[in-house]
Amino acid sequence: MNKGRNRNRRPSNEPSPKDQARDELFQHIISCGVVGCEPEHQREWFDETMRYLAERFYELSAVDIAELRTLGERFAQPPRSAATAAAGSNAVATA
Repeated sequence: MNKGRNRNRRPSNEPSPKDQARDELFQHIISCGVVGCEPEHQREWFDETMRYLAERFYELSAVDIAELRTLGERFAQPPRSAATAAAGSNAVATA
């Protein structure tokens, strides 16, 4: 048997660098109060934060960083009320 074959694998309970970066980004969004900020301030904050995450998680590709930014920008949007969500879905259905 080849016992050394599985030594280089990451344990299944350890999150990937992309998962770690995503979790860290979400924590930063919450702790820095990015939700509900002016779009210009959010853009500046995301520019700086994504540069930081790209340096910290060097394993991630440019595509991974872009996907993280998209997730973060969606996460930072203020919550929609039920009335607004219903009106938005009706407008899409009738268009």
